[in-house]
Amino acid sequence: MTALADPIAAPLLTSGIQASGIHERAVAATLVCIARHGLGKTTIDDVAREAGCSRASLYRYFDGRAELVAAAVELEAARIAEHVRDAAESADTLEDALVAIVHTASQELGEHPALRFVADFEPELLLPHLTFGGGDRFLARAAAAIAPSLERFVPGDAERAAEWVARVSLTLWLCPSGPVSLADPDRLRAYLRAFVVPAIESILHDPVPRTFSPVLPLKR
Repeated sequence: MTALADPIAAPLLTSGIQASGIHERAVAATLVCIARHGLGKTTIDDVAREAGCSRASLYRYFDGRAELVAAAVELEAARIAEHVRDAAESADTLEDALVAIVHTASQELGEHPALRFVADFEPELLLPHLTFGGGDRFLARAAAAIAPSLERFVPGDAERAAEWVARVSLTLWLCPSGPVSLADPDRLRAYLRAFVVPAIESILHDPVPRTFSPVLPLKR
């Protein structure tokens, strides 16, 4: 398969997608094509060519390009969430868990070829999923993915804590010139210690559930 020899494809395939069948090959090929051409220019023909199959074969598994992209996003989101939870599993303190969660997530997102292309060159396609109604849905899913890693530190309130972590992380990721670099674990730790740990610890003493204000991300 062409994707196996492609330097863009390699990290996508080896990071969790096993290209053993047409469905898996199509999903991996979709990510490769987005990283190479962008989301707006990737076509069914591109994916079929990259996956080494025909258009007809793809249509046996997917209704069209939108469903292909949705499947790729779903699988990559699940893979990243698993890596984030694994990174936090050995943490002994809330602070250690937060550093592991935010740093691992930022690495996964920052080093993802397809996402980087869209964020850098097609932000108008990405921002609707990160702001307003789309942002609320994204943050709810991110919080649900993070919550299991925080349950032992904030029992019973892990999802509230995870929502705050997700909102802060998204804001920092979308504002690379902001107060702290997500690529610097030491500075990230200091930032989380000052602004995130106290907020989460306060949840333990606040019996009234509260909803955090929506984040309005800036265009990269």
